[in-house]
Amino acid sequence: MRTHKFVDLFAGCGGLSLGLSLAGLRGLFAIERDAMAFETFAANFRSECPLADLEFEWPSWLEQRAWGIEELLEEHLSQLKQLRGIVDVLAGGPPCQGFSFAGRRVADDPRNLLFQKYVEAVDAIRPNVLILENVPGMRVVHRPSNVVELPLGPAPTKRSFYDKLVESLDLIEYDVQAVLLDASRFGVPQKRSRLIAIGVRRDLLQWLDGGIDRVFTLLEQAREMQLIELGLAETISASEAISDLETTGASLHACEDPESPRGFLEVRRGEATTGYQRLMRGGANQLPNSMRLARHRDDVRDRFARILAECRRGVRMDDESRRGYGLKKHRIYPLSATSPAPTITTLPDDVLHYSEPRILTVRESARLQSFPDWFQFKGKFTTGGDRRTKECPRYTQVGNAVPPYLARAIGAALRRALEEIEVAREAFGQEGQHHPIAACR
Repeated sequence: MRTHKFVDLFAGCGGLSLGLSLAGLRGLFAIERDAMAFETFAANFRSECPLADLEFEWPSWLEQRAWGIEELLEEHLSQLKQLRGIVDVLAGGPPCQGFSFAGRRVADDPRNLLFQKYVEAVDAIRPNVLILENVPGMRVVHRPSNVVELPLGPAPTKRSFYDKLVESLDLIEYDVQAVLLDASRFGVPQKRSRLIAIGVRRDLLQWLDGGIDRVFTLLEQAREMQLIELGLAETISASEAISDLETTGASLHACEDPESPRGFLEVRRGEATTGYQRLMRGGANQLPNSMRLARHRDDVRDRFARILAECRRGVRMDDESRRGYGLKKHRIYPLSATSPAPTITTLPDDVLHYSEPRILTVRESARLQSFPDWFQFKGKFTTGGDRRTKECPRYTQVGNAVPPYLARAIGAALRRALEEIEVAREAFGQEGQHHPIAACR
């Protein structure tokens, strides 16, 4: 079977690209608007790529820099159309902040409309298969909180952004179906629910026995096989993922990361004690970066210690508990050592370590997302104020990413579906002839 090629739009730091590459697909190029996120992407898939099999090919006409999808379509539409018949999979996950229940769900957030640019890219490239990842809230209708709807005649049908996406893709001859997937079922030590939409070009569906439902059957098979191949349990706890990165009894050293100011410490890895930890250390010889520890004031550490001693683990602190500890944040999770982590977000102080009075390091967050230790993160560690909507530092890169091991299973399912389509087309004759099974549906 030939190697199947993909393009990643809204690539972020590269979680989706990494998973698809680990599944045996080959990357052509990726588009990411933020300069810091693209720097991380390039370090792992281009300029400093540690594994030859992961290096993207990259066309000569596309400058290797941060691009917005609007800019790409404006400047390179003709080159994108020349990729027809070359790109098997077009992947992309537009920014989710406007849909997320963890945020304010702003209906007119301009980032919500980026899915329209995604559709334009699909129409230009005409890939065989497409995949779009987003938060579950994309499927929920935005309802203005300050508007009273009066019953003056039949109420208009409200549509979610997902509904609008499906309608747009239907017009350009793609059938789309979506499911909610929990990353913790795929070997990721994190309870992270994501909406995964997969589309197949309509002229190819006649060659896929079972239609688009077949892709999701293959995805469940890929999930089961991935756990077997990687030697992973059905559920991986937070401590099984990151206990070798604890500070207790470990040596601490001055952080020498060029993006970190002086005065920070970082921890060195201890011995791997679980299969997941050994898996995260494999694949390349580089020591992990982004191990910098936060500098908490004494009173903050004391407060975190009391929370760990007195509050339930593995659940979000309720309003009363937060008020009792003088906390204004609406989302704080003390980790449970024996359960998967909650969803890792873009804010570093959303999650507390399960046994140490501190927030997680970037590397610990990346481990809980299933990024291997060789994966290098670039750019600032954090940002603040109004820059949070304009910059994508390391914690944000990790929180926004698709968990690579979730993406790996998706990639395996898509590769298998494409192979089945190719076999069917060869077996039943020339292109355009109807598949006998499809004709009987």
